[in-house]
Amino acid sequence: MAQYKKQPEAAPQEAPEFEERVVCINRCSKVVKGGRNFHFSALVVVGDRKGRVGIGFGKANEVADAIRKGGELARKAMAPIPMRGTTLTHAISLRAGAARIMMRPASEGTGIIAGGGMRAVLELAGVKDVLAKSMGSKNPVNVVKTTMRALSMLRTKEHVLAKRDLAAL
Repeated sequence: MAQYKKQPEAAPQEAPEFEERVVCINRCSKVVKGGRNFHFSALVVVGDRKGRVGIGFGKANEVADAIRKGGELARKAMAPIPMRGTTLTHAISLRAGAARIMMRPASEGTGIIAGGGMRAVLELAGVKDVLAKSMGSKNPVNVVKTTMRALSMLRTKEHVLAKRDLAAL
């Protein structure tokens, strides 16, 4: 009987610092003399569930490469999101092109009432209670970009008072 060496046990994998979620994958084609050439684009949202989130739009000839590129771009584009407890600091509505979104703070225990790409961005940002609605465009790329733009426009009470040169009341 042959003796087999026992493989050393793999070290336990620690949880990744950022969570990654693929929102959508698009396939487009180009017709050439030999047939069709396919290309893929992937919209990826990355967040730490502690107030930082980023989006990336990767493009490549293979799906896996597009997702990897999107994740790298999302990590580079991470932005802090100001929050009050588990919700947003104030209500905000924004229109970018045909995509319109509306987000309002909600009381604790409400949960994330949002759909599609908005839900992915809000969950990975760490927001636990919010009322949100997307209107107009159903395109997930436009909805996610508009959501990120709206979240970057949020301000805390301290930030507004500092900008007005007033002491915190």
